[in-house]
Amino acid sequence: MPGVIELTAIIVSSIATTTVAANLLYLGTYALAYGGLIAGGLASQGFFASKPAVPKPEDGSYNLKQPVPSLAYVLGRVKKASDYVFLGEKNGTAYHILVWAGHHIQGYVTHYLHDEAVTLDGSGFTTSPSHFGSKVQILSRLGLAAETAYADVVTAFAGIWTNDHRGDGLASVRMSAATVSSDKYLKVYPNQMPQHSAVGNGNDAVYDPRTETSGFTTNLALFRLWHLTHPVGGKLSLDDMYLPDWSNAADVCDENVTNRTGGTEDRYHGGLWFRAENDPVQVGRLMDEAAELVVYERPDGLIGVHAGAFVTPTVRLTANEIKRVTFDVNQRRASTVLAVRGRWTDPANRYNTVDAAIYGDPYVGEDTERTATVDNQAVQSHNHCARLQKLKYIRRNAARVTIVVDYLSAKNVRYSRFVRVHLPPRLTEVIVEITSTPKLSLRNLTLEFSGIIVPSTLYDFDAATEEGEPGASVTPLPPGGVPTPVNFDVTIETEVITGGQTAAFGQASWDFVSDALLYELEWQPTSEIEPARSAMSTPEETTVRSGYLSDGVEYKFRLRAWSNGASSDWTDYEIRTATADPVAPGPVTGASLTGGAGQVTFDWMAPNSANYFASRLYLNTVNDFATATLVATEYGAAAANDARTVTGLSAGTYYGFIVAINASGVAATEVATGSAVVT
Repeated sequence: MPGVIELTAIIVSSIATTTVAANLLYLGTYALAYGGLIAGGLASQGFFASKPAVPKPEDGSYNLKQPVPSLAYVLGRVKKASDYVFLGEKNGTAYHILVWAGHHIQGYVTHYLHDEAVTLDGSGFTTSPSHFGSKVQILSRLGLAAETAYADVVTAFAGIWTNDHRGDGLASVRMSAATVSSDKYLKVYPNQMPQHSAVGNGNDAVYDPRTETSGFTTNLALFRLWHLTHPVGGKLSLDDMYLPDWSNAADVCDENVTNRTGGTEDRYHGGLWFRAENDPVQVGRLMDEAAELVVYERPDGLIGVHAGAFVTPTVRLTANEIKRVTFDVNQRRASTVLAVRGRWTDPANRYNTVDAAIYGDPYVGEDTERTATVDNQAVQSHNHCARLQKLKYIRRNAARVTIVVDYLSAKNVRYSRFVRVHLPPRLTEVIVEITSTPKLSLRNLTLEFSGIIVPSTLYDFDAATEEGEPGASVTPLPPGGVPTPVNFDVTIETEVITGGQTAAFGQASWDFVSDALLYELEWQPTSEIEPARSAMSTPEETTVRSGYLSDGVEYKFRLRAWSNGASSDWTDYEIRTATADPVAPGPVTGASLTGGAGQVTFDWMAPNSANYFASRLYLNTVNDFATATLVATEYGAAAANDARTVTGLSAGTYYGFIVAINASGVAATEVATGSAVVT
């Protein structure tokens, strides 16, 4: 059983009032944990009814598919998934309609597909991350009283989904995901079918008694007021609430505090979501603990609240009013703590629950850890969590008292959070924070209450020295996909085929990365006169060869990796020319050049080389082969005399060169013919 000093939510109320039995169920609070505070059988049954717990932030990471989901209520800014109300496929596109909240919201801040934040264009198509391309489209509705059906779903599923399926009052999302080819599926959808979630600003109809208007807020006191006056909470009305108290509590929540970085933030702000079926006592407890609220019933029957700040006591108890005192210094190891841990919802960590810095030292002078924990998903600031940790540390280690006072002279104790007690020598002007509902004895006309002794500086907090450094958030890496091959290269190789001829092929290589990867080599003539072809590598290999290539044709090659059905990006093209015979024939011999009228005649002896194929003839007006022009190619047999006349020349002196080549165009060393004069 929690100790008395764990003040999270207390009801200070009168057993004599007629509304308490009905209200205790929803004002509720932690006071029952101390025992003996149940007011009537009806309240007892309500407190211990079995209802679902309040969802943790992580519970909203995935879409919850249920036959009849309970409506979700969102207060403040949170990240959560949605409930399916429709899922269908038409013409290769899957349509999802999901309800994010069961009420009107202020708006969506960021949409997520799995754990990736996505950017949408004006039509709702994803523009980043880039792997989605424009295959996913997200449309949304804020939950107007009279909404509009999603037109494309109505068109695609006529007769199943009609214009009457508007979703009035429901904040919803329509997500469509288009089918892609099987070889691209895991590249576009690396986590299979997208799972949608969103960061959004929730309920924008939270009443603020200070302005008498309703709107969006992150003020925790206003959350609690809304919850007490809503059918999923206290089922009360604003007429049942003492609004000056609630205005003051909201002002306290809005006060600026300094955090460890020197910046300022609101004292008690946050956000949470829950379902209509969740236990309203637990939901209220979260808000009460996060904002340090104590909900109570006033003598006029209205519901008031003590704000999360120290108030100088107006009730002072002395020996004249005190009948009996039980004092406990509270130094037992079983009831005190050395440190307090914290768990809070971090917006910077995709609204997941994270650990706060420990307040205190859990191992002072001993090996046994003695800690308590503040675990509240409505808290969305490390400074906020640290302040709650300090309060729990003070309260768990505080001295405890049980006091019996004269009812007629101390009746206002019932409506106070702090009282001053002066009963020397032990209790000299001490401040007592009441931690239980005062019990009235009509037999003796006395009030009995329990409390803890706290300093007037209970809520003081020096962030620079007390907040501590939170642990580093885990930054999720975006899906890397299959890695693109590194150091891709292609060489042209040859091998002898049937008939003793040689054929060329491309041999690709790359750097080894993992045995899990296979590689696909694609090749095609640069002229694209043939379709692209490809070949797959075998596991654990770092090379793969192409099929046979056309001799002398220029090809473009590229490579990509595959793993579990997903592929990497292609590499850049490598350009290579197929060469079936890389060995040049011998040079020609007996080369000469004879001039004539507008022409020259080449004479030569072909080399005695088995791979000789032809001779290329060049002319130049200067004795320089590098700038000579190819004027003819003469095909012939090896070791044979050959000649070729070139006509249509202008008068002048010409220099000739003859180059023997093989069938792959590999050239031998050029042979000069000398000069000739053309007339």
